[in-house]
Amino acid sequence: MSHALLSPSASHRWLACPPSARLTEFLADSESSYASEGTLAHGVAEEKLNHKLGRAKNQPVCDDAEMDEYTSDYANFVMEQTEGLKDPAVFVEQRVDCSRYVPECFGTCDALIVSDGVLHIIDLKSGRGVKVDAEENDQLRIYALGAMRMFDFLYLFDIVRMSIYQPRLGNVQTWETTTEALTEWAETVLVPAAKLAWKGEGGYKAGDHCRFCKAKAECRARAEANMALAAYDFTDPALLQICEVADILGKIDELVSWASDVKDYALAQALSGTKYDGWKVVAGRSNRKYTDEDAAAATVKDAGYDPYEHKLLGITAMTSLLGRKRFDELLGGLTCKPEGKPVLVPASDKRKELNTAADDFADPIENMED
Repeated sequence: MSHALLSPSASHRWLACPPSARLTEFLADSESSYASEGTLAHGVAEEKLNHKLGRAKNQPVCDDAEMDEYTSDYANFVMEQTEGLKDPAVFVEQRVDCSRYVPECFGTCDALIVSDGVLHIIDLKSGRGVKVDAEENDQLRIYALGAMRMFDFLYLFDIVRMSIYQPRLGNVQTWETTTEALTEWAETVLVPAAKLAWKGEGGYKAGDHCRFCKAKAECRARAEANMALAAYDFTDPALLQICEVADILGKIDELVSWASDVKDYALAQALSGTKYDGWKVVAGRSNRKYTDEDAAAATVKDAGYDPYEHKLLGITAMTSLLGRKRFDELLGGLTCKPEGKPVLVPASDKRKELNTAADDFADPIENMED
């Protein structure tokens, strides 16, 4: 499948770091099992949505119980979004041309609903690794701009809705804006950044957008940004101050991620023949394993022993076995969700703050009225 140089799906990166588009233009893509799974899920979802729209005769069935369930839920969600709209039309896997704002740019909307006054873009995210937000989502905004132009001769849109449907993380969000605000963003933010990216100009900038960049391990700007932490201007006394720890916390996740990316890249290059001064490739530690598991089990059974472990399936495996609805029917009353282990996150995180030891042991007299 061909991809635009400035694709909507990569816009979060090239909007923040324009020259990265040309830098990575000819670097090879790495196909992962997750990408293959996502492609399959989108194909199943497309068939199910078309069936609900009366465009396919047979009800699609997926062998993966979890995928079968969440793709059905997605199709139901899309249909629910048509309620209350005037003469809605639903387009599935609709390609849109976005080149009015971004050179040679195009993309494919998982689901596109057009109606009098309202345009709605819906994007299925089948992954469970990274939560995707709908609010001010660059990919969906570019899709919406392409769709607005595609249908402007038939519809007059005032409202643009953009939804992320990410079922495996329980993440379903819809963000709404106006066509006026969307057009203003395109002219003031999107177009200038796209011009720089197309020419390979502008400054390199490291950030969370580096996560899916093909040059993330080799990028000098990212290396310099992370190495700056190693040269942190620590002040006396010898122990770090609270403000210094707070500053480091804001950088350390990206530092660890970058270091891991560099190690993985260096190993891959070394295995291909690259020599790094002072380093060599050796065999890592390994554990013994059976050369023939069936033969090993049969031998142990013949000796009068049980060679197998017997334990209850975990929640995820049991849900895959039964299906989410059947799981809830049979085991809903026999499950609970204990409080998670405390974790330190930025103050902008939307989760409720836990009571700390200082809160628990605060002097109650201080809270009493005189």
